Formats: sequence, C-alpha cells, structure tokens
Amino acid sequence: MTITKQQNGTSLTLKIDGRLDSTAAPLLEKELNSLAGSFSGLTFDFAGLEYISSAGFRVLIQAYKIMHDKGNLEVVNANAIVRESFRLTGIDNIINVK
Repeated sequence: MTITKQQNGTSLTLKIDGRLDSTAAPLLEKELNSLAGSFSGLTFDFAGLEYISSAGFRVLIQAYKIMHDKGNLEVVNANAIVRESFRLTGIDNIINVK
C-alpha cells in the first residue's frame, strides 16, 4: 500500500493505492494519528485501492470518529468491488462513499 498526501488549506486528501489489509492498516492508522488535528476535511481517494479488509474498515471508522466533530469525511473513486464491501458491511451508512 502507498499513501499520497495532498493538503489544500484545511482539507486533506489521502490517496491509497494497493491493498488496505491487516498488514497495511497500521501504517494508515499511524499516518492518521500523526496528522490528527491539522485538518477539518478528510477525503480518502480509493482510485488505486484494490482491496479493503476488516482491518482497513476499522481504521476508516477511527477516522470517522476523529472527524465526527471536526468536519467532513468522505471516500471517493472507490471501484465497484470496494463500494460493494462498504455496502455489505453497512459502513456506507456511516461514511459518505462516492
């Protein structure tokens, strides 16, 4: 997994490429913890994401909790398989997936 950061004012986009699984999730969690408090909008760009596991969803829920009182959180450019995983888990009812 690779993470590319792009900050625009107080909004941050994290482009995630590869697999967000139990091996990669701690890396994303560490990145989020190091950035917490420095942005009011968070976008995950999943254009290059091939797979997301429950460990990946756990990190996204953590991001949701961080952003809940601070601002906006969304997921963009998810492929059909990843969007279906959001739907099946019900997480798309919590996190805005475009």
